[in-house]
Amino acid sequence: MEPRTAIRLRGLERVRVAGRCVPLASTTLSRLMGLSLLDRKDAGGGLLIPCCRSVHTFMMRFPLDVHFIDADGRVIRTVRSAGPGRVFFEAGADCVLEVPAEG
Repeated sequence: MEPRTAIRLRGLERVRVAGRCVPLASTTLSRLMGLSLLDRKDAGGGLLIPCCRSVHTFMMRFPLDVHFIDADGRVIRTVRSAGPGRVFFEAGADCVLEVPAEG
């Protein structure tokens, strides 16, 4: 069964990255908000934020696994179970995959 996806993420193009098919944050709002203010059940399988080296977890309602991905599509750093109110940066990242933390 496909995870539920929030209305604000439904119109976005979907891409395959790190074995997942997720919405691509291609609008200003989707890039700024990411998965914040959503319930875990509405976050779907996550969100890919292109051309990005840093993310925040302000206004998050659940922990995130944050995967920093380089230009070759390799995960170069993962932050597990990132709680709210944090900022993460990775200089070598080309994009960031936000997914609801497992567990």
